[in-house]
Amino acid sequence: ERMIKSLAAFIIGTIVIWNFLDPVIRFVVRPIGRIVFTSPAEAFNARMTLAMIGGFLFASPVILYQLWKFISLGLTVIEQRYVKIFGPLSLIFFFAGIAFGYFVMLPISLNFLFSFSSSWMVPMITVDRYISFVGTIVISSGVTFELPLILAFLARLGIATPEFLRQKRRYAIVLILIVAALLTPPDIVSQIILTIPLLILYELGIFFAQLAGSPQK
Repeated sequence: ERMIKSLAAFIIGTIVIWNFLDPVIRFVVRPIGRIVFTSPAEAFNARMTLAMIGGFLFASPVILYQLWKFISLGLTVIEQRYVKIFGPLSLIFFFAGIAFGYFVMLPISLNFLFSFSSSWMVPMITVDRYISFVGTIVISSGVTFELPLILAFLARLGIATPEFLRQKRRYAIVLILIVAALLTPPDIVSQIILTIPLLILYELGIFFAQLAGSPQK
């Protein structure tokens, strides 16, 4: 049932974004100014991809709500109270990550990658590749910004203490490097740009875990 509700919200969100797709495209393309397409179906496929990405973002409050409701089924009455706090915060952190991805990660990545162009090597960015690039960056950034809340939530449940997180820091760094490589486009700059905030978010997660304290008995 929760999956159906999330899927319905995603479909509705996709339809809504599709009806306002032109201004959305102008906003997404703004960092580079102009993009091209090289096959008859590419422009349509790119518009569908962008509508689905936008639909996911539009439906994310419903999806996160259903996810937290699912998680709460396995919690005690006292632990379920934490969901009322962490649930809304997770939405705020997710959109903060989206904003970071678009306004920080994307311009830096594009500036670096375009710096390799020259008079005999001119960038011709196709619409499908560009939208996939942008979507990967902003969604991965939004997801990774949930890290401090996840660590704090686990600490509140007594699963991961701040001391445990400090002790496992070196393993976390290796895992963060792997996650950044998997979530970002295949270029070292995007990986580094995501790795740095992930390391900061991990330390922030330890701080949040300390604030969360030990679980109530």
